[in-house]
Amino acid sequence: MAQLAFIFPGQGSQQVGMGAELARAYPIADTVFQEADAALGRALSQLCFEGPEDTLKQTENTQLAILTCSVATLRVLKEFGITPNAVAGHSLGEYSALVAAGVLEFAGALRLVHARASLMAEAGEIQQGSMAAILGMDTAQLQHLCDETEGTVNIANYNCPGQLVISGEVAAVNHVVELAKAEIGARRCRLLPVSGAFHSPLMAPAQERFGSALDSVTLYPPQVDIVMNVTGEFVTDADNIKHLLFQQMTHPVQWEKTLRTLEKTGITHFVEVGPGQVLSGLVKRTLSGSRPMNVEDIKTLSLVADEHGNGK
Repeated sequence: MAQLAFIFPGQGSQQVGMGAELARAYPIADTVFQEADAALGRALSQLCFEGPEDTLKQTENTQLAILTCSVATLRVLKEFGITPNAVAGHSLGEYSALVAAGVLEFAGALRLVHARASLMAEAGEIQQGSMAAILGMDTAQLQHLCDETEGTVNIANYNCPGQLVISGEVAAVNHVVELAKAEIGARRCRLLPVSGAFHSPLMAPAQERFGSALDSVTLYPPQVDIVMNVTGEFVTDADNIKHLLFQQMTHPVQWEKTLRTLEKTGITHFVEVGPGQVLSGLVKRTLSGSRPMNVEDIKTLSLVADEHGNGK
């Protein structure tokens, strides 16, 4: 049987209508949205299903919406008897992965993501920051540009070969973008529509306050193998996971390393659980022998169930 990993998307994969089909078709998915609405005291489900888009894409809404949609999709997959050998999530998606691994209960994940999103949005208002995707440039070259630029700017996401994201002060990010455009190796540079410099030292004020939220939630030893963003390695200890979640706010996402770590253990098939196909694309560009799929609606669920399900 194929070795299977569930991977969970982060901010940027949101779209109006996400989760609606699965919630209508499967009571277990609808229950997840109801749990989120009750816990938050507002109609997050309506925002996911109907928008408006401008409200959905606000950091404090986006992160909760993607978490809830991903967990609802996860519960449906479990109903079909589809379970992973390992899990990982990109940035925000790490919280969905922790639910999948049994490290966090959904209610605890909601509390943490609510605090995380609010603190990150607030930090972005206090200290304006920016992020930019840099395509087709060598990592060492880009790191050199960051090191030589005045102000705070660093590589925030190591997504896949040739796809990196920088984060930091607006002027510093713009300067690196201009330098990267002048470099022969940079195929494309694109500023990202974000509200702050995520995964950079500019998130330090939010990180310190997030520590209190982490201390208020119980983390359990993982029941499924999980690879964490900060190290790109498997982690088995709940206390270490808590420490890495704290670090994640100011440290880069080692996604390429995460995928290679999964591959080394024999993982050949990947299912992106939640909205969009961003991570499926990164798998294709990183692991040549992989089989990525995604589940976000009835059609994609049927395809995965045909290949990995128990015939339900």
